[in-house]
Amino acid sequence: MTASPPLAAPAATNLRAAIGRRLAQESVKYLLASALAFALDFAVLVGLTEFARWHYLVAAACGFTAGLVLTYVLSVTVIFQERRLRSRGLQFVVFAAIGMVGLALTEVLMALVVGRFGINYALAKLLVAGASFTFNFAARRVILFTRARRSP
Repeated sequence: MTASPPLAAPAATNLRAAIGRRLAQESVKYLLASALAFALDFAVLVGLTEFARWHYLVAAACGFTAGLVLTYVLSVTVIFQERRLRSRGLQFVVFAAIGMVGLALTEVLMALVVGRFGINYALAKLLVAGASFTFNFAARRVILFTRARRSP
């Protein structure tokens, strides 16, 4: 005679499946929002570099900031349902701080790719975008957009 599994096992399996589905949905929505933010970021980068004749690293920071604001608005209105912080002001500050780390990652990688390898700044931006996207999504989801744990 085989022992039957505990009754809680199906519930735990269903919970894991639901969490996996929510993570997949959030990932897809964040990817689409990031694509929009990237388009804005890239347009600002190229516009400021080519037309305003700004240095590409300054223009990259401006573009990244424009994309950050767009991503925040979409994150809190469309993408994520859970919130760790109640204060929207504090939430934006933390969101922006994570974005600044992502910006630093972008700037360092762009400077490396352009300066060391001589690749055009626009192509460099396309090459380094994945690293920034991955960092920003993971950090923001874990730090900001999960339910706060309750003390036992």
